[in-house]
Amino acid sequence: MINIVFYFQVHQPYRVNNFNVLDIGENKDYFDGALNREIIQKVANKCYLPANSLILDLIDKYEGKFKVSYSITGVVIEQFKKYAPEVLDSFKQLAKTNCVEFLGETYYHSLSYLYDRDEFQTQIDMHKKLIQKEFGFNPITFRNTELIYQDNISDFAKEEGYKVILAEGAKRVLDWRSPLYAYKDYRRNLFLLLKYYSLSDDIAFRFSDRSWPEYPLTVDKFLNWVNNLGLDKEEGKNLFLNLFMDYETFGEHQWEETGIFNFLKKLPEKVMTYKNMRFSWPSDVLNLCNYEPETLFVKEPVSWADQERDLSAWMENSMQQNALETYHYLLDKIKKNKRDDLLEAARKLSTSDHFYYMSTKYFQDGDVHKYFSPYKSPELSYIYYINVLTDLEERL
Repeated sequence: MINIVFYFQVHQPYRVNNFNVLDIGENKDYFDGALNREIIQKVANKCYLPANSLILDLIDKYEGKFKVSYSITGVVIEQFKKYAPEVLDSFKQLAKTNCVEFLGETYYHSLSYLYDRDEFQTQIDMHKKLIQKEFGFNPITFRNTELIYQDNISDFAKEEGYKVILAEGAKRVLDWRSPLYAYKDYRRNLFLLLKYYSLSDDIAFRFSDRSWPEYPLTVDKFLNWVNNLGLDKEEGKNLFLNLFMDYETFGEHQWEETGIFNFLKKLPEKVMTYKNMRFSWPSDVLNLCNYEPETLFVKEPVSWADQERDLSAWMENSMQQNALETYHYLLDKIKKNKRDDLLEAARKLSTSDHFYYMSTKYFQDGDVHKYFSPYKSPELSYIYYINVLTDLEERL
């Protein structure tokens, strides 16, 4: 049986203001409230509200056989409350169906695992409590920021009570293995599910690309690919097609005019015609895995970003490295001095997007970075961010 596992990332950062050197010490807001409001409301109308409405209809139509999972960051939930409370209400409606799984992650969508393990644990705990409070859901599946994973991340997840963890199905990790199988982490404590990135990206990135040889992507074509993945169907094993992507794929990255909502609408009906396919949550692996999973060792970090699927999207150039080191040095000082009045703003500056905007990559990856960035250049992004840190240090 092929279990189709949809996981959608729901996240928007607090974007930093155009913070010039003359703004230091002038009590200027660190974050661009007008821009953040504009983006939240725009994406709400293009993606969150219509996509949630459609998924609610599909859950009702197929009487619980259509399942999806979400990882919703703490910072986007905060912004929903400020700028688009109807979006948060729509996610709460989905929660009431009992056909949605909510995942755990870091509250601020941060890179704290790489620099500050205590902060990493704190943010995991903060996020778990938020999901329990907002949706009445106790998550048992964990995904780290940007699907960053290496062996001992599973130790932290286990410490917080998680039983399943998600990661990128990078070739250098899998080697000859398939991302369709469930695995166990290096200590064999947690189940490990890996993104099937080629089929995920066919929807998330290539769906509207008219230069793509497979354009247009139809439901029939997609499921024909799924049905012919070279599986030994006679083994009787439950396999997991992990389709992980940004939720903004629907309506924002792929506009409604591309047919992306129609694709999603037609998909469940077609899946139901296949006797060897069904929709599942990541946590369903606990009951559905009918074989002894192989142990997968991941000594070097992998992520779901860029062609390299490593950490270079956030820490390749000297600007990114300096910003990250300066930030974590300052965060440590704030905590040691018990400056709780500065801690919330500081933690909002830990969000991975700030460092992503500083990327100076070229070609296709560079185009993706530019698409997401609200700044004219990576250099300006860095300057504004460092100026904010300077102001924060003066306040400290």
